[in-house]
Amino acid sequence: MDHILKLQSSIDSLFGNDTSKHLPKDIEMTFSRKTGRIRTVMHKGKLLCTLRIDGGLAISPYFAQMLMKSKTFRENCVEVNKDAAPFVQEGRSVFCKHVVKCGKNVRISSDTPILFKNKVIAVGRAVLSYEMISDFDRGVAIKVRDSLKSRKEEKEL
Repeated sequence: MDHILKLQSSIDSLFGNDTSKHLPKDIEMTFSRKTGRIRTVMHKGKLLCTLRIDGGLAISPYFAQMLMKSKTFRENCVEVNKDAAPFVQEGRSVFCKHVVKCGKNVRISSDTPILFKNKVIAVGRAVLSYEMISDFDRGVAIKVRDSLKSRKEEKEL
């Protein structure tokens, strides 16, 4: 199977149909020496995503911002209020009471981009599902894995 086609199908299955059409054309991939599988996907020197062993994708905030052009991708996102935004940008977890809007495709342990004013500020792993985040007003909703301020190349911008 073609590696780009495999990446596109993974993106479409995880984030919704036709989301992969926003994948840039000039991407570079690194492969595992032992298995030959895709490890990382880069675009102009910036990390887009890494493929997990379980078939999931660990996307970067840079790549999540590219995919925001797709309407189906927005159903995988969580939007936070202005009180939580500076802390989430630093890499802190998102709590249920700070969630303003939650997409219907947010599931437990899914990769979830975190938005503030329609801009991706972080990416994390959902601890709770869409229904739970909407119902609860206590506890952690998303554990942040990668945020804007944690990246050196983003600090310089």
